[in-house]
Amino acid sequence: MFATLLPYALSSRRSFDSLSEEEILALAIGAEEEDARIYKAYADNLRERYPASAKVFEDMADVEQTHKNMLIEMFRSRFGEDIPLIRREHVRGFYARRPDWLVRNLALETIRDQARAMEKQAFRFYTEAAKRVSDASTRRLLGDLALAEQGHEEIAQALTEKHVGEGEREEEDATAHRQFILTYVQPGLAGLMDGSVSTLAPIFAAAFATQDTWSTFLIGLSASVGAGISMGFTEAAHDDGKISGRGSPVKRGLASGIMTAIGGLGHALPYLIPHFWTATILAGIVVFVELWAIAFIQNRYMETPFMRAVMQVVLGGSLVLAAGIIIGHG
Repeated sequence: MFATLLPYALSSRRSFDSLSEEEILALAIGAEEEDARIYKAYADNLRERYPASAKVFEDMADVEQTHKNMLIEMFRSRFGEDIPLIRREHVRGFYARRPDWLVRNLALETIRDQARAMEKQAFRFYTEAAKRVSDASTRRLLGDLALAEQGHEEIAQALTEKHVGEGEREEEDATAHRQFILTYVQPGLAGLMDGSVSTLAPIFAAAFATQDTWSTFLIGLSASVGAGISMGFTEAAHDDGKISGRGSPVKRGLASGIMTAIGGLGHALPYLIPHFWTATILAGIVVFVELWAIAFIQNRYMETPFMRAVMQVVLGGSLVLAAGIIIGHG
């Protein structure tokens, strides 16, 4: 059966070398049309938060639309009105674009990077397409479009300078940074603090009470995973982000839940070592690194004075650790 289906699967997509000049032009028309739509989607996505950058992508969409119209005129002059329906996904090895719905919540810098990658891919396509045609006018058009795509980075820079002044660029970058903090860093840091600190007492109490490393690991694992699930659901459920502007509740929930679990697992994993004191000393070193790392992150991203962060995290965590050891010895 596999042998029967294999030829069909291989033949469902055309190789680029097998395309006629008519099909190459049709493919280019479809590609420009899709790129214009993607730039328009970028603009729509950015308009509310970054209006100046949204205008840049609107102008880039207009440029792609102009390219499409040039290709359509060339197609009409050579092959008539009926343009074959051939898309990127019909050609084997052809570069792909992400669907519109996948680009709606991308960060500003990610969108800029993807736009640069799109232009590089389009340049390679037109360069190869120009080699495949023999008609002089078509070859010239494809070559001109290759140069245009190669120069789009300069066009994008010019449009950015036109629409996004130094003040607007700094403001948009600050807004993007603030959104990153609200969506990922803040819930992730809260989760890391909760996972690192709240699991200290049960893990070390179990360790000193039982002196059984495997039982201690299982207690630490269950406490870490349970806390991660609880924190993740709490973060996602308590705020949909629409009014607060904190971003997607799913992203925040994942950031909080994963970092909570990591915070607890950090000092639970050493108890996979069978020797009790070796595991406990290593776990204590991990706790020391975790608490100071949290203090650094608070100072770096949340602009908390470093000594205040140390008092909040390191001193608080040390007290919880001491409580767990004392309870375990009791």
